[in-house]
Amino acid sequence: MPSAIHLVPLDTTTKHHDHDHHQIVIGVDGHAEFEIEGLGGSIAPLSGCIVPASHVHYYEGVGDNRHLILNLPPTSFPLAGAQQELSRLFDAPLFFSLDEALTRYLDFLVQELARLQEGAPQPLMHQDMLASTFLSCLNVRMQPSRQHSSGLKRIDLDALDRYIQRHLSQRLNVAHLARQACLSEAHFNDCFRRQTGITPYQYLLTRRLRAARHLLLSTRLPLSEIADQTGFSSQSALSHAFRRSFGHPPSALRRPTPPTILTSDG
Repeated sequence: MPSAIHLVPLDTTTKHHDHDHHQIVIGVDGHAEFEIEGLGGSIAPLSGCIVPASHVHYYEGVGDNRHLILNLPPTSFPLAGAQQELSRLFDAPLFFSLDEALTRYLDFLVQELARLQEGAPQPLMHQDMLASTFLSCLNVRMQPSRQHSSGLKRIDLDALDRYIQRHLSQRLNVAHLARQACLSEAHFNDCFRRQTGITPYQYLLTRRLRAARHLLLSTRLPLSEIADQTGFSSQSALSHAFRRSFGHPPSALRRPTPPTILTSDG
């Protein structure tokens, strides 16, 4: 499946779904609200978000709006072969802003899409090439030159766990963890992946879900309060993440066990 670029308005009622391709959403006109597996943020013109494949996300356009949507299957040209390194952009959900140079490229993309909609001929892989250029430029800005593995710092996971536990209700993100480790976010991501085999976002989400599971089993707190105490932006965000991780909704842990019926031999 090739990549695809669309310029569309987002529905002004809240929708949610997930899909098996990566996605980048960029504001052109108007605003939108996004929540991606518990990470919430706003998109204004010249800002956007990264939605990794299989991540449940809620979204809602605000008033009149237009957003540029890049749909990127993991095996599409912009993420395959020699460009496979660009797939690291989708390690975790992320909100970002465009600098002046990327703003000019966004203007070009919008004009190019308008030209194609007017019936201009579209060469084979044209949208793939447009998406590939954008991803490469975004990657340069978000993933500064990486240090060789010999220079990667070993992260104190015990200290990081204590920090997460103390601040879990504060909507922690990867940038907070990187600052705690005294590393740039890009270097922290590299160190963490090499040391643990997973991304910092996956690690943080696991800690949130374990804490939520403990509170479900050991307290009678309402689910909305548990979501707040474990850093999820809403009760629904916790429920979706919980179901994806454990295969059942949080409420399943609180359903009473049916009583055992004893029978006599007469």
